Amino acid sequence: MKQTGSSSTSNKKTAEYIKKKISTSRSPDKSINLFHCLNELGDHSLVEKVQDYVKSGTLSDAKFSSSQWSAVVFLLLTSETKLDEFYLKKFVGRKSKSENVKVLQKLLPVVKESRSVQLCDCDITDEGCAALTSALRSDSSHLRELNLSGIKLGDSGVKQLSAGLENLHCKLEILLRNCGVTDKGCAALASALSLNPSHLRKLDLSMNELGNSGVNLLSAGLENPHCKLQTLTLSNCGVTNKGLAALTSALASNPSHLRNLNLAENKLQNSGVELLSDVLENPHCKLEILWLRRCNVTDAGCDDLASALISNPSHIRQLNLSWNKLGNAGVKLLSDVLENPPCKLELLWLINCGVTDEGCVALASALRSNPSHLRELDLFYNKLGDSVKLLSALKDDPYYKLDRLNSYC
Repeated sequence: MKQTGSSSTSNKKTAEYIKKKISTSRSPDKSINLFHCLNELGDHSLVEKVQDYVKSGTLSDAKFSSSQWSAVVFLLLTSETKLDEFYLKKFVGRKSKSENVKVLQKLLPVVKESRSVQLCDCDITDEGCAALTSALRSDSSHLRELNLSGIKLGDSGVKQLSAGLENLHCKLEILLRNCGVTDKGCAALASALSLNPSHLRKLDLSMNELGNSGVNLLSAGLENPHCKLQTLTLSNCGVTNKGLAALTSALASNPSHLRNLNLAENKLQNSGVELLSDVLENPHCKLEILWLRRCNVTDAGCDDLASALISNPSHIRQLNLSWNKLGNAGVKLLSDVLENPPCKLELLWLINCGVTDEGCVALASALRSNPSHLRELDLFYNKLGDSVKLLSALKDDPYYKLDRLNSYC
């Protein structure tokens, strides 16, 4: 039916009124509802102004008004393309911290609809953390992964996020690499883990100054029998064997879930490896990936580690001991692990470990004895000599599984 003049005029007035409401609305969700009303009235003017930016992916260059950002949200939410990943950098470019937060607040409905939200290296303030916390608390949120790497949240920001994590609606995996977190932030995270332990699967706190006190606090959350954390990355966090004692105690209490543990670049020394080895030989331990790169380990630490892996050989798949002074003695002990038939080790990294011909011969002998699992062996920056040819021959033989050998000296 054709619209009468008065009806058309009325619709235009209504549309203009709705646009004014959109421009003053502080609620992104209400703005979306208002856009649906505009759509019903056949007014697409706001959407058309931003459509080209959305299609071309040049949103970071745009200087949008509040209404136009609301139009962007409406377009993204009504698009047929599934919102799996949200990258804030696509929208903010080199904007200031305060502008980043304003954009994030406007795009909050999109954040809630996305499974993975990547905010890495986009400066946001505590106000931005508060916005994210509201998304985490939402019962309609699809958010599962939040990457905040390289953002200096500090303890205050992490405390706000932890308030979201402890909400029972939150089903998040979280990454907080290099975010300026200390033991104070860890206290809030540990509390959140205790209150809502059943969802968090992955936690990366690398390059934060947690120290032993921070790891002690986290460990209290890990020993909760309901904690289902599978991946824990604490690379370069200032942890020593004292902090590791609390962590290994927690893993001994609740050993069945953690699959991936990265403790690289912490001064654990042999005493720390001894503590870890006690956990590894526990038959309930399911750890598959262990990174101990640059941890001040020697052949004495290898002795404990090898003993544990022979006692409980069926789970560890990846082991990184690079940049430790293992020497040939340490590598021979690891070779004993490799030649054990139940050993399932697939990837072994021994970069710059002081290995020479003698260690190389031991590795080759072990792989000939038990050829079925090791796929990658990294021996970069070791003085291997001609004995590396023994390993190269195994790589070239289809009977053996070794398909990648890095041996540049």
